[in-house]
Amino acid sequence: MTFPETPRYVLPSTTDATVVLRRLARDGWTTREGFALPEAGWDVTGNNLVLFGRVPDLDTVQLVVLAAARGAGVIAIADATGDIGRALIGDLSRLGPVRRDTDTPVVPETGTVEQLAPEQRALLDRLADGETIAAAAAAEFMSLRTANRRIAEARKLLGVRSTREAVMAYLESKN
Repeated sequence: MTFPETPRYVLPSTTDATVVLRRLARDGWTTREGFALPEAGWDVTGNNLVLFGRVPDLDTVQLVVLAAARGAGVIAIADATGDIGRALIGDLSRLGPVRRDTDTPVVPETGTVEQLAPEQRALLDRLADGETIAAAAAAEFMSLRTANRRIAEARKLLGVRSTREAVMAYLESKN
């Protein structure tokens, strides 16, 4: 089962947040104020839950990022140009696209192969040698889900869409 893209917004005002919340509610998302997730299960991706509220401090930034990492959509009201807003956008961008207005996504900067974690390099090496992701995961002593997540992070860092493109970019950097 595939889920719609999880919404992540950092907006300057309550008015902008209300516009987005109404649109998401029409699309079947459940909205709730506050960023704490009391649910016992870690992954709330399939719940179509969007949390919203003001982000006045770094403690709240941590709650927002944790909620987003667990699969909840988030609509944070914060000044994107201030220290808290920049920290929030930086952390949320590691999870996926962040929107700073009601329509426009923030495009994260692409990184370089040197920024890949050692486990990502090991997986890409194995994929370049023709192994499947499942075989590479087993050889690197990680679950298939973790391997897929690491490869997805590598794709995002390298600014490519497919695993094949990530492997090609990795191989080109080695030459």
